[in-house]
Parts: sequence; structure tokens; C-alpha cells
Amino acid sequence: MIEDHNLTRIGLRAALQTQPEFNIVGEAANATDGIKLLKSLKPDIATIDIGLPDMDGIDLTRTFRQYQAENEDYTTKLLILTMQNSEQAVLAAFAAGADSYCMKDIQTERLVEAVRTTYAGSSWIDPAIADLVLQQIRQDFPDGSRGASGKRVLIEGIDPDVEKSIVTYPLTHREMDVLELIVAGCDNAEIAKRLYLTVGTVKTHVRGILNKLCVADRTQAAVRALRAGLVP
Repeated sequence: MIEDHNLTRIGLRAALQTQPEFNIVGEAANATDGIKLLKSLKPDIATIDIGLPDMDGIDLTRTFRQYQAENEDYTTKLLILTMQNSEQAVLAAFAAGADSYCMKDIQTERLVEAVRTTYAGSSWIDPAIADLVLQQIRQDFPDGSRGASGKRVLIEGIDPDVEKSIVTYPLTHREMDVLELIVAGCDNAEIAKRLYLTVGTVKTHVRGILNKLCVADRTQAAVRALRAGLVP
């Protein structure tokens, strides 16, 4: 936990310690001490504030990701936990290599969900900024253009294990139809209407999509689909 405000650290610790599977192994009030803790303790997940006194959390994230790239036994996932919800901060955090992004005013239950989701290997994006991320992705690729590798890349691309899963268990044509409408922002009723399906059938397809993309909800599915270049 890397957070410069003492009362906030106390509150976060209290919230996370309500879950028996969570163990707070270290705390730091600045980026310098935070990086030392990450290197020495190798936690599963680190929560990082952006507004740190000596180095902002985005630079910390970028610095530690570079260190991880050179040291494969460091697998810590990074969850940004901040009050900053500007487009610049959100996109910069993901560009630096953040796994997830949460607002500090999040409810305890959602924070626990974010930590669990991040630990499981999926990105958790606060609903308050999810639309912002999706809008930016669409602006980056307005004509369906792709990178040199033949697939779209959102910031860091996707985890190799997830990519392997998508290749091993590809979406069906109907699941692709449903996924495209999810990315377009349609709910189940609208998808059912457009594809001439029952709502129950749509729900079945949505569950299949979430399982195959290794995500927990529709927002994550949309982000992963755009990241992996599955939809135009």
C-alpha cells in the first residue's frame, strides 16, 4: 500500500483487512520507500496513489514495470487508487502499465472486488471512468486501423496467457455479434432485439464471452475485446 496520507492508509487497511484472505504486508508514504517495499516484499498486489510527494504514482508504476521487465520473478500487479479521474491521469496510468484503476471514494465492497479481480489477472476499471477509457480507445482507432502486428493494442496489449486462451477457445460467430454490440454499449434487451434472439439466449452468449475472455463483467469484456483487436 503506497499512500502518503496517514488517515487514508488507516482507512484502506481497515477496509481490506475485513477479508480474511487479504494480508497487508507493507505500507509506504512515498514512492521511494514504496519501490523499496515492492522489491523486497514482492506482494501479489500493490495499491498506488498518484499524488505522492517525491514521485507521482504514474512514474512509480512506469519505473517498477521497467524493473519487472528485467526481473521475471517479480509479478506484482499494480492497482491505482486515487481521487484523480481526469482523462490525462487515467490514460497515463494505463500507459505506464497499471493493471487496474479505482477511485478512493469507492465502496468497500467494490474495492474488495477490484483487488480480487486484479489478483485473478483481469483489469478492474472503476465504473466512473470506464466510459472515458472506451471512448479514448475508439478515438485512437476510428477507422479500425491496426498495429504492425495485425492486432489492435491498447497501451500494453493483453497478457500472453489471456491471448493463448482466446486462441484456444475462440468466440463463435454469434458470440462475436453479441460482443460487438456490447462494445457499442447495448444492453441485453437491445442485443436481443437487434439479433432476433431471446434475452435468455443473449445472457448465455454473454456468459460464454466473459468466460472465454477471462473477465468478470461487460465493461472488462469490451476493454479486452478492443485491446485484443477482436472488434472493429
